[in-house]
Amino acid sequence: MYKDFFHFNEMPFSLTPNTDFFCALAPHNEALKVILTALSMSEGFIKVTGEVGTGKTLLCRKLINHLSDRFVACYLPNPYLSPDELRIAFAKELGIKTDKTKERVNLHNNIEEKLLSLKAGGRQAILIIDEAQALSWDSLEILRLFSNLETEKSKLLQIVLFGQPELNDNLDNQRVRQIRQRITFSYSLRKMTRAEIDYYIGHRLVTAGGDEGLIPRYLRPFVAFTSSGTPRLVNIVCHKLLLSVYGEGKKAATSKHLVSAILDTEDCRRRVLPQKRLFFLSLALVAALGTWQMTLGGL
Repeated sequence: MYKDFFHFNEMPFSLTPNTDFFCALAPHNEALKVILTALSMSEGFIKVTGEVGTGKTLLCRKLINHLSDRFVACYLPNPYLSPDELRIAFAKELGIKTDKTKERVNLHNNIEEKLLSLKAGGRQAILIIDEAQALSWDSLEILRLFSNLETEKSKLLQIVLFGQPELNDNLDNQRVRQIRQRITFSYSLRKMTRAEIDYYIGHRLVTAGGDEGLIPRYLRPFVAFTSSGTPRLVNIVCHKLLLSVYGEGKKAATSKHLVSAILDTEDCRRRVLPQKRLFFLSLALVAALGTWQMTLGGL
């Protein structure tokens, strides 16, 4: 692989969410601020939605790492759970020893006692659920029951839901209107702009210990266009781009490497093909200009 060839400490465009590569761009920074503000106010439900590949899981992990000791974070990355499984998973995150043969009411009471104990010690429990659009109706009802746990002055549990836009559709259903009314803070993650993608690519290259010039800036607007601003697609294209550069033993990407990476990435190829003549002509002109500028810079 190209890690050693380019002298990286880590792979810069891995799809595994790594908080070391968290890039404090406006969408994620704003979302993090909204969540932390809501948590500081001890509000019940908080919702963050975003299209596939916009960095919700990375934001989840960044949030957990960012929380102070005052909070006890319970993270459920897999919401494909029955109501009983959801209770058990939450109890385990709270450090409660569970027995699958216990009656449901006992487990619920144990959870309430644990939450009361945490509150008495000045700590606040937070249940963070990723991919929340996959929660069943029954599991959503369990979350509503959890949100009922409170003292006379504050909630015993705050719930943060991360999900795709389908989560909004699910919450529009009348059968979960009680949950919908309890969501006091919401944030919708937007995709990155061209300027943000330029910065994002450079940030990841440098954070990995490499040279920002590996992917010249004149190529980055084309990565932005073909990825539609989706971080995951940016990572995929840039990874394939560096693979192609490495395969030829080069020290920097060219338009040829970019075309290869784009055409090998399904969603990016679909975006290019309807206007491929204009796209490839623009790329050729910009690449020629970029090469000319780099040549002048070396004189």
